[in-house]
Amino acid sequence: MLIAAAVCPHPPVLFPEVARGAAPDLDGLRAACDRAVAGLGRAGADRLVVVGRGPREHLFGSETGGDLADFGVVLRVGPEPAVLDLAATTGRWLAERGGLTPDGYLEVSSGTTPERAAGLGAELAGSADRVALLVMGDGSARRTEHSPGYVDARAVPHDDAVAEALGAADTAFLARLDPQLALELMVAGRPAWQVLAGAAREGALTGDLLAYEAPYGVGYFVAAWA
Repeated sequence: MLIAAAVCPHPPVLFPEVARGAAPDLDGLRAACDRAVAGLGRAGADRLVVVGRGPREHLFGSETGGDLADFGVVLRVGPEPAVLDLAATTGRWLAERGGLTPDGYLEVSSGTTPERAAGLGAELAGSADRVALLVMGDGSARRTEHSPGYVDARAVPHDDAVAEALGAADTAFLARLDPQLALELMVAGRPAWQVLAGAAREGALTGDLLAYEAPYGVGYFVAAWA
């Protein structure tokens, strides 16, 4: 059964080694992530799994790591082999900052259907008596003229609604997120959030939105469910 979850973003600049001189810009976001992860530690789960977007669906074991070589930084997170994608790598890094070692890493692709994501979430929730998830995902990258993608007027309302749903632990709303719209708005977190929705569907979790920011034109959310 799912007893706790933390939702965090995974921009490369969350790592101070990548952000360098701009690292203080995200100090507040890092602190919110640390608070959310600390809640996982207090939950006393039997199993902690990181969920995030990757190139294909795959469940990695605990002895799997990643690195930031794609971003020009020599930084390994966890042991070799360095096969985790950015979301799971960031999740492992955040967990280790909080003194936690995840038991697994589920990567889901941008093509994962809502139904498949819900099924994966239900499987995770049933994999132990007390399960916790660290769910990694960014919002739209088309919010402003400074965003990575060309501005889309639907982006901010979409992110606002996701932020509200994460704060309310609204699994029904998250389960209804449109994959095509998410692709058009460059929303990286959609499949992982829908895994969370599937995992929490049978529970009675409450949510707390700890942060909702967009300092670089991308929506970043931090939430804690318990």
